[in-house]
Amino acid sequence: MSLAGALPRSYLFVPGDAPGKLAKALGRGADALIVDLEDAVPPEGKEEARSAVVAWLRSGLETGGAQLWVRVNSGHLRVADVRELAGIPALTGLVLAKAEDAAEVATVAELLSAAGDDDTLLMPLLETAGSILDAREIARAPRVHRLQIGEVDLTADAGLLPGPDEAELAWPRGMVVLASAAAGIDPPVGPVSRLTGDPEALTLSTERVRRQGFVGRACIHPAQLPIVHQVFTPSDEEIAEAREVLAAFERATAAGSGVVLDSQGLMLDAAVIRLARRTLGTVSAG
Repeated sequence: MSLAGALPRSYLFVPGDAPGKLAKALGRGADALIVDLEDAVPPEGKEEARSAVVAWLRSGLETGGAQLWVRVNSGHLRVADVRELAGIPALTGLVLAKAEDAAEVATVAELLSAAGDDDTLLMPLLETAGSILDAREIARAPRVHRLQIGEVDLTADAGLLPGPDEAELAWPRGMVVLASAAAGIDPPVGPVSRLTGDPEALTLSTERVRRQGFVGRACIHPAQLPIVHQVFTPSDEEIAEAREVLAAFERATAAGSGVVLDSQGLMLDAAVIRLARRTLGTVSAG
């Protein structure tokens, strides 16, 4: 399930129980926000945080084009979160913490439908070995827009010890990218990084995530946004190449030809055309 327009380059997490941070969040420059009702909120503050977030979303705020997501709790708290957030026009979707399987995602979709909400999207957060292995089925569940990996919990669950090159994470990342492509949904959101004071290391990590097939990245600090935006904003050369590919496709379509060739006479298949559209879609997020 897709949204019209560009895919965000950045998703900034904002605590749901911090009114000061929430008030400033839309001025931080992120393409999308994820307001957190899960890890960022202690158990005794869950209901108060939920009420504050609902009030904020209903306050007629000016988003400046930014998408607004809320990460809802797992377990028994999820039902109350979903019911309170259902049908709020400003809300783009819900990030499902610790989504374990497709049936769990389908249950959330049913709760939204029962509340008369036909628009809210879902972004399952895969944080266990089981959810990674079930990624293809989860990607095909109702209302799923994109997937995201929670690598801190995943590494603990699977016993992984990632090094600086993150090679140990390549396999689960690849699983999620391929599952998304197979399900026909948008590419997954890159995982968060705890690097906030080392721009060079964050740049290398984010470039790696982009090469691995992710589009955009979740961020835990505003200082990460400029680097993530730079990496996920296509270069002039990439933009020109993408435009050339789509122009060739349009010429072939107008001529009634099923064969698409670039200016060098090389054949362009459907995958190359999809990548060109993705590239230009990211440009419009800038």
